[in-house]
Amino acid sequence: MTVIIRKRRPTAPGEILIESILRPRGISISRFAEAVGCSRKHMSDIVNGKVRVEGNMAARIGKVLGTSAQVWINLQAAVDGFEAERAMRRWKPRMTFPPMDQAA
Repeated sequence: MTVIIRKRRPTAPGEILIESILRPRGISISRFAEAVGCSRKHMSDIVNGKVRVEGNMAARIGKVLGTSAQVWINLQAAVDGFEAERAMRRWKPRMTFPPMDQAA
């Protein structure tokens, strides 16, 4: 099993949303927030990486943009995984177990 260690934080879903979708199309955060049914502040917090894109919001964004919710969930999961691994760098487990393909 190969473990990939990321050195760079994955791009957050909000950053992709603003840089690759909203800004190039001239869609304001307010207008997009209205389309997905949330406040401008909440959408601004998503775009600025202050709040996570949860399942319900991922589904709304997907429906408005014609993508799946899974796209936005996966983007958020990549950021979450990176942050979790970074937070655990100094933590040492009390014991470890071999991977399943090496057991027995």
